[in-house]
Amino acid sequence: MSTFLASLKRSGHLDDMTMTIFNVGSRKVSSQDDYGSQDWGIFAPNLTIYAFDADADACNIANADLASRQVNWTEKHIPLALSDTEGEATLYVTNHPMCSSLFPPNEAYISRFSELIEYMSLDFSIDIETTTIDAFCQAEGITEIDFLKVDVQGADLKVLQGAKEVLESSVSVIQAEVLFCELYQNQPLFSDIDRFLREREFTLFSLPVAFRHRQISPIVSEVNPGQLLWGDALYIRDSLEERVNKSLKEPDKILKLACIADILNFPDYALELLEYLTLNFGKNPKYNCANNILESLSQFPELVQQGLDSLPAIAKIQDYLSPENRN
Repeated sequence: MSTFLASLKRSGHLDDMTMTIFNVGSRKVSSQDDYGSQDWGIFAPNLTIYAFDADADACNIANADLASRQVNWTEKHIPLALSDTEGEATLYVTNHPMCSSLFPPNEAYISRFSELIEYMSLDFSIDIETTTIDAFCQAEGITEIDFLKVDVQGADLKVLQGAKEVLESSVSVIQAEVLFCELYQNQPLFSDIDRFLREREFTLFSLPVAFRHRQISPIVSEVNPGQLLWGDALYIRDSLEERVNKSLKEPDKILKLACIADILNFPDYALELLEYLTLNFGKNPKYNCANNILESLSQFPELVQQGLDSLPAIAKIQDYLSPENRN
């Protein structure tokens, strides 16, 4: 649940903001995969989602569902396999299609863990054509991606390597599935993705992880519920860090990053960005978020009881509050 977005929407701060999401590995498994129906929908009709999956049937189903719902944002599910090169590759299709990969499943290894082999064992393989995010963006005239989500079962680094140009120019937030052991043969691990993104000024913000216990064992520890196998790593290119590209320090970029941080449940970081934006660019009403900060923090009874004026975040922006909200 976002903290600041509703206030920013009411005050008109989002009126001219566009939001572009690339969702690579876009099969919708749960409601959480339907981004437009989540907090992202606040940017509609200026929300555009490009969703990619190698399974054409899954894309057709998703597109038909969107058409039947008559959504008020733009979302396209595109049957393309994204990788680090344009050319041919082998897709290894597993018993559950959501586990299919450009790498063959490591069946001998995954059979040792509970609840994996029935999903991840190989069904068949097929030759497919691959392309890259950079090639797709160039062909479609796309110059900016705001949020990039990649979940392609061990091939996430390949997708990121195929997006070097757009990563350099625009992407601020990336969510990528990372693996800590070879569930697929010869696939890159978390350390490889982490190194690649850190070299490009991204900082790891969160890493929810999944464990699995040994298939053979009837007992599982409550302290260590099995071996760490995979996770969803969230990386942000922090606009407030000196080393970050100057183009990402522009006020429009900072405001957009604050909104994304809020959606992703980092209200502390969103507040820091909104305060920075106000203090450094707040003479322009478009970037003065002081009243939004005050209004949003007023939602928390414990802060109101404490006294909002006593909060350092409010004290710093007093001069930017509207007259009726000042001390």
